Amino acid sequence: MRTWWVTSALVVMLWAQGAVASTVLVVGDSISAGLGLETSQGWVNLMQKRLQEGGFEQKVVNASISGDTSAGGLARLPALLAEHKPSLVIIELGGNDGLRGQAPAQLQQNLASMVEQSQKSGAKVLLLGMRLPPNYGERYNKAFAAAFSNLATEKQVPLVPFFLEGVGGVPELMQADGIHPAAGAQTRLLDNAWPSIKPLL
Repeated sequence: MRTWWVTSALVVMLWAQGAVASTVLVVGDSISAGLGLETSQGWVNLMQKRLQEGGFEQKVVNASISGDTSAGGLARLPALLAEHKPSLVIIELGGNDGLRGQAPAQLQQNLASMVEQSQKSGAKVLLLGMRLPPNYGERYNKAFAAAFSNLATEKQVPLVPFFLEGVGGVPELMQADGIHPAAGAQTRLLDNAWPSIKPLL
């Protein structure tokens, strides 16, 4: 009986340690890397603060790189999964694919591979979708948006259709380049994603 109790206690301790150490991995581009901002101002850092204030134990790892594409994220993902063993992977990629006019089908395929690898590692996945400026044309813009929605349906993963909702195209919330959200927009970005993040924690 004593052996059983000690073994059970050890299992509970290991489970608790794993719960405390669970990680939220963000794989994104400049939007999540906080280009042009202090690190503390970015929405990913604000998410870590919100988790702590809400009593959540998860640690946030921001593996976002400015200028990254879905192909770049896919190439980096295996090492990130092996190193951090996340319980949740948030994918915020695709904007640079669109700005470069890359094929939406390839974007969907790259993101699908990222979702599959993340799920295979035991992590839940959240997709943060993007939209493109009107000057890219209605046909391309529709195909670009569909890459996210089709993937979310196919893989049955939650999707924030437009992560920059209420921010993109609003001059006072954007930096001078008109592409990257300003410091004042970061809380709005987090608020856009939070209703989808919270149930996955």
